[in-house]
Amino acid sequence: MVEMKKQTVILLAALTLTIAGCSVFSGKSPGDTVAGPLGNKTTVTDGCLVYALPMTVFELDILAEKRTEVPGPYAGYASELIGLDNVITVQTEKWTLAGVRLSAVEELDPSQFYIIQGTALMQTNMLALRKSGLVLDINPDVYSRTTHSEQHGGPDYAGVLFPDRGAYEYVATKTDTAYRLVKVDTAFIRVPYLVQKKKGMSVAEEAREAADRLLELREGRHMILTGETNVFPQDGAALDEINRLEREYMALFAGKSLTETRHFRIWVTPDPEMAGRKTTIFTFSETAGVNTSADGPGEPVLMEITPSGKTRELNMVVRPASPQKQANAADMLYYRVPDVAEINVSLAGENLCTARRLIYQYGSLVTLPANYILGR
Repeated sequence: MVEMKKQTVILLAALTLTIAGCSVFSGKSPGDTVAGPLGNKTTVTDGCLVYALPMTVFELDILAEKRTEVPGPYAGYASELIGLDNVITVQTEKWTLAGVRLSAVEELDPSQFYIIQGTALMQTNMLALRKSGLVLDINPDVYSRTTHSEQHGGPDYAGVLFPDRGAYEYVATKTDTAYRLVKVDTAFIRVPYLVQKKKGMSVAEEAREAADRLLELREGRHMILTGETNVFPQDGAALDEINRLEREYMALFAGKSLTETRHFRIWVTPDPEMAGRKTTIFTFSETAGVNTSADGPGEPVLMEITPSGKTRELNMVVRPASPQKQANAADMLYYRVPDVAEINVSLAGENLCTARRLIYQYGSLVTLPANYILGR
């Protein structure tokens, strides 16, 4: 009997504590928890929680290809010596857009900072909202997850374009006989001696030698394939080397084409004025390439954002507030519900990128009681 009385007392005490604990949150006075926008007149005290609403920023990775055509040193002799027409005669550069990749990152909206102040034991659903991405902490980790890089790419040319010009020698040595007068007694005699003169080869002579070596390579390859020679190794290594040399000597007449890919990265922050209309985000031209400025030279690249308006009805549902609720209007927890939008990036009417993304600043601002607990 005594044992049953003790258990009854313990249960009553636990029930009393539970009711008292719940009353801390359910029966809070308006002064216990105050939440609202962070402004110039807001007094920040110890124990305050400052947070910000997320803002969507588009990160665009632009891939551009630069094609460079360089004429060979013997381009003028291509038709005469090896019968090759339509060769590169003028150095040119041409840019093309290879693609645009769009990704969305969340940053802190500098115009949407809020504060929660509590004077007593405070419990809120901030953790649940933060995990859902509806609010953001003032934490630099938000920016460390994004990649920031400038344009990058290799140099235009890697070393000398034509290291081997195809000649056996580039300086010709000519030996000639010269004479000098030598006095012998009362007479002069002519004494011969040899003179060596070095003379550089002309471009026409170099082209002739390069053409001869090219024809020799083709003949040697034919002999290897038909088994008419045993000078070269009868395997694929010899043929691969002959093919490589043939391409190098052909480039002396036909020229070389180089293609390199470069990346340009820009960030675009959608604002309400961009919704439903086309906005220039960068410019592009075949001669100058990508210009990350919207007012640069070239053809404008346009971005069109079309919001779906799925969160539009949230702003229309407003409950009639009683005088007591109006007095507690500042005791609200603000968060943002994003809206879905379709993004289209185009150049001269040609579609470059199409995506669907959540845009927080196009959504609606919704409030909850500061001490409202999810799941109760």
